[in-house]
Amino acid sequence: MKAQRTRSQERIMSVLQSLKRSISAQDLYIELRSREQDMGLATVYRSLEALKIQGEVQVRTLSNGEAVYSSIQSDRHHLTCVNCGVSIPIDECPVHDLERQLEQGHQFKVYYHTLEFFGLCQQCH
Repeated sequence: MKAQRTRSQERIMSVLQSLKRSISAQDLYIELRSREQDMGLATVYRSLEALKIQGEVQVRTLSNGEAVYSSIQSDRHHLTCVNCGVSIPIDECPVHDLERQLEQGHQFKVYYHTLEFFGLCQQCH
């Protein structure tokens, strides 16, 4: 059973679902303000953390160390250039069977997974 969301969490989920892309907490804060959904930056961070623990938001750390958040709609997979930082989404996923095995073998509920390959993009290569 999912935990009851706060009003702040509802507002954040609404924005994340409408964007359909990953966004940093800072940029989410700016986006909320532009939509006249004022809340403090600390509230944005607290709400994102709670939503992550509830399995409703996924977080991904970019090559520059910045965390970006998105609603969990599907697993995310990327090719990330270690030189310029470009991150290219990929659709293929070779680990769904492994995910099911891990859930069964370890009695662990998997909310989502990310798969990221690091290297050089075509322009940096």
